This record gives sequence, structure tokens and C-alpha cells, in this order.
Amino acid sequence: MQNWTLVIHGGAGAMARGTMTPERDAAQRAGLAAALEAGKAVLASGGAALDAVEAAVKVLEDNPGFNAGRGAVFTYEGVNELDAAIMDGRNRAAGAVTGLTRTRNPISAARAVMEKSPHVMLQAPGADRFARERGLDQVDPSYFRTEERWQQLQTMKENTKTGAVFDADMKYGTVGAAAKDMHGNLAAATSTGGLTGKRWGRVGDSPVIGAGTYADNRGCAVSATGSGEFYIRIGVAHEICARMRFGKEDAQTATDAVQDEVKALGGAGGVIAVAPDGTSAFSFNTPGMYRGRATSGGDFAVHIYGDEE
Repeated sequence: MQNWTLVIHGGAGAMARGTMTPERDAAQRAGLAAALEAGKAVLASGGAALDAVEAAVKVLEDNPGFNAGRGAVFTYEGVNELDAAIMDGRNRAAGAVTGLTRTRNPISAARAVMEKSPHVMLQAPGADRFARERGLDQVDPSYFRTEERWQQLQTMKENTKTGAVFDADMKYGTVGAAAKDMHGNLAAATSTGGLTGKRWGRVGDSPVIGAGTYADNRGCAVSATGSGEFYIRIGVAHEICARMRFGKEDAQTATDAVQDEVKALGGAGGVIAVAPDGTSAFSFNTPGMYRGRATSGGDFAVHIYGDEE
């Protein structure tokens, strides 16, 4: 029986010891553990990496403690707009959605685009309509609202006269998963509400294949979180895979090298990656990153702060 590996993240940013209450710390760890359990159940039973990453991300989308699905941040206009992407390392099939406002689980919409349409990315009302026509759960937009995210928007507006400021000092709450299954296949999935106060239909790296999400059995599976404009410019997820595929770098070396590029340009955030042999890596240049790992070897752990091994 081959090994399997699952790694997840719930965002990277200014999470440091002393900045979170014990209750919030415990709640976020419980949310990460629940997502790990969902993905682990798939992989441990011989299921596909693609199913595992979708299962893990759906749990995080349904948890209001993370910036994806329910609990997503608000645009400047006070709307929750959701993005997601998923990719199958077996054949590099991919699907992505952006600007959803009614589909409960954006990651499932992204998978439907991959499997049930001739396209890779759908946006805004068309993406919601496609998801509805494919039978995916639809909700009133108020479902995604939380008071915490609403107050974050109000605070941001109070702190600037122009509104041209994003949540650079907050945590980047994108969620994601990367996995290798018993059959040797890789998959990656990412979902987000974007940046607090985003404007003009801004789209970040999460739904951009090769920037925030990528999977190729010949290289690795990657999901990113952070200042999306920089991740798009570098093509972070594909860059990591290319270094591993052609440069024969291990996952930690490749992720650290590309994260150094992001930092050099002024960007911040983190990535998770899984290699074809099942080894994995976390790399982030922020004080913390919500993250977790489960493996067939018995590993099962979640972490938040940068000083946690």
C-alpha cells in the first residue's frame, strides 16, 4: 500500500502569540483539525487526492472562522465575492470560479467547471448560474456574512479617506489543500473571499491556475495564500512545480526559494506543497500561518504560529 499525504492551510498573516485569545486559538485549531479529518477519511480509505482536497476545503468554507465561503471578507461595496480553484495532477485538468455570491461551496463549483464544462474559469453571475444549473447548493448572500468581517470593513473605511487600502496588516485568510493519494496522484484546491475592501472586481491569485493553485504529478501540488498580486506576477504555484520537476529540488527548498522571491518584491504570505513521493512543505514569510498535515505514517497535527514545529 502506497503512502498518502494531506496538507492544508487556512491563511497566513499577522497571527502571533499574544494577538489571539485562547478561545480563538482553540477554535481555529479545531477548524483545521476538522478539515484534516475530512480529507484524511478520503485518503485513508483509498480515495482520490482530488476528492480529499475538495472535502477538506469544503469544511473550511463552511467554518465562519476562515476567509472562504461563510465568513468571507467584504468588498468595499459590502458584498461577499468568492473565488476558488481546483486542479488534478493526473492530467492537469483544472477548474476555477471568481466573484460567486450565491454558491455555498465555491470549491465544488470550481470542480464542476473542470468536470462538466469545456472551460477552465467562469466568473460572477455566470459562474453562479452554472453552479445552480449543475445542482450545487445555493444560498442567500446573507449566508456568507459574519459580524466580525463586517466590522473589519468598517474599520478599514474609517482608517482611510480613499478606501485604497487592503488588509495587509491582517491575516490573509485564503484556505487550501494539497494531497497525494495511495495511487500516486496529486491534487490541489484553494478557496477565498479575497481582500477586505477589494474594489473594481479585483481578482487575486487563488483562482488563477499557476499562481495560487497548481498540481502536476510530475512536479507537485501547491496551494498559496497571501498578497495575491505578487503571487500572480511570479506565478508562484507553477514556479514551485517547475523547480521541483526540472531542477529536482525537494519541496521545502523549492517553496522557500519562491517565497524569497515574493518577499523580495514586497509580498507576504505562504504556500503548502506535496511532492510525488509524499513529502510535503510549508513555507511562509509572515508571523504565522494556519496549517495542518496528516499522513499515512500517523502524522496528524495543526499549527498557527511561526515558532511551532
